[in-house]
Amino acid sequence: MKPTSRCLLLLVAFLSFAAVGVALISQYAFGLQPCAWCSMQRLIYLVLGAFALVGALMPGQGVSRRIAAAIAALLGIAGVIAAWYQHSVAAQMFSCDRTFADRLMVDSGLEEGITWLFGIYASCMDATAYIFGIEYAIWSLVLFALMTLALVWSIFKRH
Repeated sequence: MKPTSRCLLLLVAFLSFAAVGVALISQYAFGLQPCAWCSMQRLIYLVLGAFALVGALMPGQGVSRRIAAAIAALLGIAGVIAAWYQHSVAAQMFSCDRTFADRLMVDSGLEEGITWLFGIYASCMDATAYIFGIEYAIWSLVLFALMTLALVWSIFKRH
């Protein structure tokens, strides 16, 4: 059975929302406190998932679905960049204070307004965690990359 663009978009939406769910479980059940870059990736996952879901719910195979998938794919690329930056640069810094992620989350009011979801409780160096021997940020990077590939496939696949 070949996946349709609707199925791919629904899968991406599910994976995006599930990633945020796993992050919240990691935070509240296992005490892994998020840094600014972690919180920003949560935001990217949620917005990416919303665009994928809207695209999946659009009727037909038209341009609107492809536009929603393209926006979601751009967000996926932003997620890859954010996860890469967290892993390679921010995790080496003693403070994420006033980095792009910190400014975005604080200045937008999300960090203070929805603290249970977007609260920043650790520096990137302190927030480094490993799951099955692989850093959390790398898991996020891989998921963003796979979702972006699925989104690009859904845009260009013949229906």
